[in-house]
Amino acid sequence: MSRNAVQFQQKPDFPASHFVDTRIYTDPQIFREEQEKIFKKVWMVACHESELANPYDYRTYQHPGGANLFLVRGDDMKIRCFYNFCTHRGNTLLRDPSGNAKHITCIFHMWSFDCRGSLSDVTREKEGYQSRIDKESLGLREVRAQVDFSGVVWVNLDDGCTDLDYLKEELSAEPLEVFHYHRAIVETNYKLWHDTNSEIYHDYIHYHNRKTGMMQKGYFDRKFHCFPNGHGRLDSMEIRYDAYEGTDGQRRLDWPRAPKACHKFIDLFPGVTYNLRSPTFRLDSMIPLGPAKVMIEYRGLAPKRDSAAERRQRVKDYIGIWGPFGRNLHEDLLAVRGQAQALAGVQSYILHAREESLNSHDEIGMRHFYAEWTRRMGRSSSDPYAETVGTRDKVDRSAMAA
Repeated sequence: MSRNAVQFQQKPDFPASHFVDTRIYTDPQIFREEQEKIFKKVWMVACHESELANPYDYRTYQHPGGANLFLVRGDDMKIRCFYNFCTHRGNTLLRDPSGNAKHITCIFHMWSFDCRGSLSDVTREKEGYQSRIDKESLGLREVRAQVDFSGVVWVNLDDGCTDLDYLKEELSAEPLEVFHYHRAIVETNYKLWHDTNSEIYHDYIHYHNRKTGMMQKGYFDRKFHCFPNGHGRLDSMEIRYDAYEGTDGQRRLDWPRAPKACHKFIDLFPGVTYNLRSPTFRLDSMIPLGPAKVMIEYRGLAPKRDSAAERRQRVKDYIGIWGPFGRNLHEDLLAVRGQAQALAGVQSYILHAREESLNSHDEIGMRHFYAEWTRRMGRSSSDPYAETVGTRDKVDRSAMAA
């Protein structure tokens, strides 16, 4: 039956871990706290090393914590990350999204830096500073960068962060390269997109997924596995491409260290997803731009060893399913945009309460994510305005066990 205003704002009759307050998706103050308490403390995907193939290649990166960064491959082939900030008067150094620059020179007063972040030249140095300037003390602010997991370039604003080594077994494959890149700026909260990537109960929106996956053997046998710090993985199954009318048969092209025609994903808190639908692989990374706007970067990757015929097949499958005009992606974007429209100005609760023994349609992935969100934010996702995360609304960790 329908509900009146008072009834609509009552908490659902589920444990606090099984629903969230919708204001965590819309409140500007909560978003600013997320930037400080989450995004400035975690590893984020900046690019792939194949996008910085040569010495002095660079890419700019707008970090979700708010920092303007750039990455550059040095003369020693090492990839480093720096604040995109001239140490003279604070002007932006690199303005193009990508390029090649042996000398990184500020347009304002022509101060130059090398590919290792050292201040290399000051215009009219002796005339203006005599012997008072120490160029070694005016180098760029370096940010921790780690190239791992088949060439993915990660950055972390926190100098004291730990490495990502404990996920190496899950994420590593042979050397890869980016063959397709696009991005979408979507008027939604970043968590709503990540929610969509952490469950496949929403396969009902995808006709292609229902035909090739949900209606096939093994779909409901898969389990979701929880890792520390909010990360998780869904087991693989064989996708029956030949069940979709108009396709050219079942896929035989493989993916390194994976079964043929497999589908699995790995979610990394707070906004990265490794999405493998063999023979194609999509890497999603998010840059929240505000509580109701997110930029999502999509990278299609393939093994460097591909023959020309193999690469054509991967590109065809990737574009057909996950490209900007493919079968799946626009449906997901439609859903999360609709959520943001519906939640604007509404205070209520939404459910993450499905329990199906951790199988494909269990919503454990979202519960695991919001347990980590609660821990880092010091706010309960189901009661974010409580003075503290109290006993009544503390996340039931026993429900998170994989």
